Amino acid sequence: MASKVNVGVIGFGFSSQTFHCPLIVSSPHLNLAAVVERHGNKSKSVYSDVHVAKSTDELFDMANIDLVVITTPNDSHFSLAKSAMEKGKHVVVEKPFTVTLAEAEELAKVSKDTNKICSVYQNRRWDGDFLTVKKLIANGHLGRIVEFESHFDRFRNFVKGGWRESDAQPGSGMLYDLGAHLIDQSLSLFGLPISVYATLTNQRQLKESSVIDDFTIILQYAGGFKAVLRSSMLARQSPVLRYNVRGMNGNFVKHYLDVQEDQLKAGLVPTDAPYGVESSERWGSINTDISGVHIVGQVETEKGAYLSFYNNVGQAILKGDREYLEVKPEDGVNCIRLIELAQQSSDEGRVINL
Repeated sequence: MASKVNVGVIGFGFSSQTFHCPLIVSSPHLNLAAVVERHGNKSKSVYSDVHVAKSTDELFDMANIDLVVITTPNDSHFSLAKSAMEKGKHVVVEKPFTVTLAEAEELAKVSKDTNKICSVYQNRRWDGDFLTVKKLIANGHLGRIVEFESHFDRFRNFVKGGWRESDAQPGSGMLYDLGAHLIDQSLSLFGLPISVYATLTNQRQLKESSVIDDFTIILQYAGGFKAVLRSSMLARQSPVLRYNVRGMNGNFVKHYLDVQEDQLKAGLVPTDAPYGVESSERWGSINTDISGVHIVGQVETEKGAYLSFYNNVGQAILKGDREYLEVKPEDGVNCIRLIELAQQSSDEGRVINL
């Protein structure tokens, strides 16, 4: 069995430079072997040993490449992932998985038919704050959970530009961008809901873009529990709310976003001691009863661990075990399914039952 998985990355833009390549080179299970750059050799100046391929076909034909990472615009995810698996490569697709449910289901089928690993880059499952919430819920520290409120807000009252805010680009807007993260986190905690209600709007009303820049999605579960997923491009408050988790015994409230993105932008990598560690002034607060004791105070945020995603992918490939994978293609299918149902709910102004 090979000791490392050779990785080829398609694209060397923000996502590749900030998230994927630094994590790939930090993993003991992976080796960054190639990057597709149609114009230029920027990746070579950062990773001197990397091979710069000039097309995806060149990458797919490289016999030494085991895993292809796709960091291109959303509407290219399906065709590239399908071609890569049919060429015998394992695949990681930047979120969202695809732009339609039909495409997502087809990729899951191709993964099964070719027996190739196919995963979605849902790094936010390893946000420190999400790991903290997950542990609090699992340990019953809030009692029976009645409401899970999750925000991913920003403030930008102008169009930054690029395909993510382009009206002509399939899969653009915040529902497919930040919504894919919030939906996946909720699904990983609670599974599929029984119904979906959503309002999706363009609040900024700028002439340059009319894509969705604000959404509220309510996932209803049996027993009255609901998950409220919220994102806005006009959230100027500081600090921004991240989680408000309500249980029969108490609440947990967390502000601020996970630190890992800013750390990666600043050049830190997971092997650096401060990586993933959140300062105490950013910790969440709890007010609950545990075993008859009233607890009020801060909860230290778990250490963020984006590298765990790539370590898991590498180990699944080396083991030859698709079931070992943490983020499975079926997870991508369910996420896109809920994105489409949220759009339907907003368009029709009604609750959609699954």
